[in-house]
Amino acid sequence: MGININIDQPRYDQETYSGRAKHFFLTTNPINIFVSNGQLEEAKNLVTAYRNKQPLPEGITEEDLWRAKTLYDSAFHPDTGEKMNIIGRMSAQVPMNMLITGGMMTFYKSTPAVVFWQWLNQSFNALVNYTNRSGDATFTEKQILTSYVMATGGAVATALSLNRICRSAPPLLGRLVPLAAVAAANCINIPLMRSQELQEGTPVYDENNNKLGYSKNAAQSGIGQVIFSRVCMATPGMFLTPILMNYLEKKGALKKRPWINLPVQVGFVGLCLTFATPLACAFFKQKAQFEYRKLEPELKECIEKKYQSPPKYVFYNKGL
Repeated sequence: MGININIDQPRYDQETYSGRAKHFFLTTNPINIFVSNGQLEEAKNLVTAYRNKQPLPEGITEEDLWRAKTLYDSAFHPDTGEKMNIIGRMSAQVPMNMLITGGMMTFYKSTPAVVFWQWLNQSFNALVNYTNRSGDATFTEKQILTSYVMATGGAVATALSLNRICRSAPPLLGRLVPLAAVAAANCINIPLMRSQELQEGTPVYDENNNKLGYSKNAAQSGIGQVIFSRVCMATPGMFLTPILMNYLEKKGALKKRPWINLPVQVGFVGLCLTFATPLACAFFKQKAQFEYRKLEPELKECIEKKYQSPPKYVFYNKGL
């Protein structure tokens, strides 16, 4: 009996939170970053062959095809089909963020340390935001550089301002400054690194995947959802870790063994991110739907020329 699956959709039901969570637990799995380029190309070729109704290699099972689809989704951009930068993939979120976040929360007292770790964090975020952007928009080098400088500069300035305000605050509040800085910085970094979508719009499609045009309103909605998910992704590790470290400090554990400070924070943040990353990604569907009535008038006019009865919803990739 032949394989019969919908290769254009994830394996699990994306209409339910649990289905989306299962999907993202697979695609954001850090083990995926160790898959070789050869294996990724094999996965892409298998998915493409099945999508184009071409014969599959002998012995390929449905499970093999779903495994290939998971690898394909984890490494290739859903709109352009291009292989994404390995550090910018969602499967790199846990290892990269646990190291950077651990550093931010360990070295948060001196200005040079705050500048370095916030710059490193926002440089990483800028790469992730660009890699996981929505649509097929092309950026010039000047646009990327301008967005990067504004995003990282605004984020670092926010962190330094919060540090100054909380200088005389209790230790626990001081430890929470990096979380506040990251939350505020995401509100700056994500829109700036995806500014092309806000200016030109993100591609929207009908339910049969036919492109209808570009919508700035859909782009705004998608970017807002991504900001919310990213803040929620960072919150458990950056909120619970300071509480843990404050407890260890009061118990004298950090005074007796100061060397445990960094490894404990990195390890605990990594544990939190392992679960927070897929669970936060799952808050919203990646293939988001947007009400037709909320589209720009000129886009609606264009669609109404093609359709006798316009769709109730249009669909777009909101990014991650």
